[in-house]
Amino acid sequence: MNDVPEIDIGQLLVAGGDHSRLAAAIDEACREWGFFYLVGHGVDPDLQVRLDELAREFFARPEDEKAAIAMARAGHAWRGWFPLGGELTSGHPDEKEGMYFGAELSADHPRVMSGTPLHGANLFPDDPADLRPIVIAYMETMTHVGQLVLCGIALALGLEASWFADNLTGEPLTLFRIFRYPPLSHRSTGQWSVGEHTDYGLLTILAQDGSGGLQVETPNGWTDVQPRSGALVCNLGDMLERLTGGRYRSTPHRVRNIGGGDRLSFPFFLDPSWDAVVSKLPIVGRPVELDAARRWDHTSVHGFEGTYGEYILTKVSRVFPELASGTLSTN
Repeated sequence: MNDVPEIDIGQLLVAGGDHSRLAAAIDEACREWGFFYLVGHGVDPDLQVRLDELAREFFARPEDEKAAIAMARAGHAWRGWFPLGGELTSGHPDEKEGMYFGAELSADHPRVMSGTPLHGANLFPDDPADLRPIVIAYMETMTHVGQLVLCGIALALGLEASWFADNLTGEPLTLFRIFRYPPLSHRSTGQWSVGEHTDYGLLTILAQDGSGGLQVETPNGWTDVQPRSGALVCNLGDMLERLTGGRYRSTPHRVRNIGGGDRLSFPFFLDPSWDAVVSKLPIVGRPVELDAARRWDHTSVHGFEGTYGEYILTKVSRVFPELASGTLSTN
């Protein structure tokens, strides 16, 4: 039985409403699961349908055509396309291909001019031409949804609704991915499309097609997070576990596509500002920290010292080691 909770975030849009029950529900979901279905988000379903159509059109094109926007062409910006096996999880190639996007920044933006990694212009294909405006519109929509979810999480922690925007996400690092997972039953290598991992930042908001295959780790073992019509999937990242001293879970998850066709997923990551230092909130007690040896990456989210930008760069180097060694630095 799938017990992943459902949160109606639209309740926060009701002016003057009593949000205590919603805050309690969010608190329980974050403590017990670190995953929940998100409804009441207001995302236009036609936008999601069009995004799926355009992504499938792009992935169906010849590899040499897709390589025109290969990630290596974006340099420090860390944007563009990568082929099957081009991304690693725990040192193993993933059974997926994908496209990476971020906030669209002009060449005269201060962080672009200074060569700050993960900042710059996106790479979009010439065809399908509509992918560019749809991706940008979708990212703007997801940023709004993510900030709304963080308002709910702030209330769940007993903070002012604007706490995250005031302290960590005034200028968030926003990243968007489109992934294609071919069915493993049609390939000879790899038990998992993507192995066990956690996400790096604050929130991931995921749209997925109807294929299934996403699993989340619970105290009782792994369970499926099945696609649900009209619902997004939200999960917490390492920085929320760090912020709350382990009260909230950055939950391991993995993907195995054993269906009859391609699985497409659309994860949007809302992360702290590049220069933000994420420290444990004073309202929580001693960190409820798992032994680092038990974590998927054998590292502790509580032991790191530095800015979020420094933290994510350590992770990037493991996901794309060749790209990291050639273009990424802490300029």
